[in-house]
Amino acid sequence: MDYSAIFTYMYTEIALVAVIVAALLYDLMAGKRGRKAFHGVMCTLMVLFIAGTVVPYHRETASIFGGMYVYTPVYGIVKSILAAGTLLVFLQADSWLKKEDTEFKRGEFYVLTLSTLLGMDFMISAGHFMMFFIGLELASVPMACLVAFDKYKHNSAEAGAKYILSALFASGLMLFGISFLYGTTGTLYFDDMISGIDGSALQIMALVFFFTGLGFKISLVPFHLWTADTYEGAPTAVTSYLSVISKAAAAFTLMVVLTKVFAPVAEYWQTLLYIVIVLSITVANLFAIRQKNLKRFLAFSSISQAGYIMLAVISGTPYGMTSLIFYVLVYMVANLAAFGVISTVEQNTGGKVGMDDYNGLYRTNPKLAVIMTLALFSLAGIPPFAGFFSKFFIFAAAFEEGFHVLVLIALLNTIISLYYYLLVVKAMFITPNDSPIPTFRSDSSTRLSLLLCLAGILALGIASSVFDGINLYTFGM
Repeated sequence: MDYSAIFTYMYTEIALVAVIVAALLYDLMAGKRGRKAFHGVMCTLMVLFIAGTVVPYHRETASIFGGMYVYTPVYGIVKSILAAGTLLVFLQADSWLKKEDTEFKRGEFYVLTLSTLLGMDFMISAGHFMMFFIGLELASVPMACLVAFDKYKHNSAEAGAKYILSALFASGLMLFGISFLYGTTGTLYFDDMISGIDGSALQIMALVFFFTGLGFKISLVPFHLWTADTYEGAPTAVTSYLSVISKAAAAFTLMVVLTKVFAPVAEYWQTLLYIVIVLSITVANLFAIRQKNLKRFLAFSSISQAGYIMLAVISGTPYGMTSLIFYVLVYMVANLAAFGVISTVEQNTGGKVGMDDYNGLYRTNPKLAVIMTLALFSLAGIPPFAGFFSKFFIFAAAFEEGFHVLVLIALLNTIISLYYYLLVVKAMFITPNDSPIPTFRSDSSTRLSLLLCLAGILALGIASSVFDGINLYTFGM
């Protein structure tokens, strides 16, 4: 075995394992005084990790372990984006982790979160279904622990139970579908399997089962029923991680597998995606209007956003993949900004997350109200914010492949989404409130994370040429 190739192309995973081991050792060996610095140590390690992996070292494509692990520059970029999002979640989680009932579990939170990130990295680089499934489970099982992290709170325990049961059922269906693929093609390697895909009934069933498993991870309709309850019951920091990082990794992996393995039956999975996109965007938008709890509100918003992400997947082109990466980057900063505001309000008000609680927020906490507004405007796709350009690129990718009606339906749904996002803005700026949320000062970590998210929302809108940079670097187009 060429060990130099392992260190050359698996540097992201190796570095992440080193961070996990460092977190474990620090949690075991640090004294009471050392634990107070745990947050700073972890954020420093994550910054060093991201700095070492933000730009892939190699432009060529390579594979190791007999083709089970695949490296390409685009995979490296996606992993760096996910790591950056994880750092933002760590910054926003600091005030929650300082509470009396969670402070002693700080190390567990970091290790579990980084373990899910490691699983997602293996999912992304998988060239073999066994490697893919191991990565999926490594990402899913610790996630269930994170959802139920506040185990003494009824909502968190219920959310964890719903998540793990749904995840087990989805994984079982996916594994059943993968067994059909193995039975009909005689291999589990992505590159070898494509030659055996002939569109038989068993393979189409395998496609549906596989899509069901990842559709659950992405929260696509009709696999979304767990989402609102889980998002509401889980700790807000975990909810933000689940809504952005987990969703992004699953969406990218879905596109890779569909275009690599199921390319000969593209007409089938494009038809399946067409139906799911329409249902996800429309159903989620209609249900979001009815929500009064902001975490449930953002849950349905994330389902709708997942439908938009699938517009990039359905194109099945390099341009569509670049659009997906850029959309995920923009969605990450906007959604984490919104969850960051919700988290800091929740931690400083004793758990207020209702939309009515935000009435008159601008009077007492104008900065938070402005950040929330800009984040929602970006999610809605209002120019000149970054969300407008990300939606434009995915619409263009789908339109170029002939999905004109689908793009029109998505455009019409943006009007509905603008309406319910403006409901929150109206509550903060216009709706009167005799006893609004009192003025408070956020902790320094939360302020830094919100500042970084705000910079991303504004900068990625102004400098949307980042899209061209990703396209040029990864595909030479």
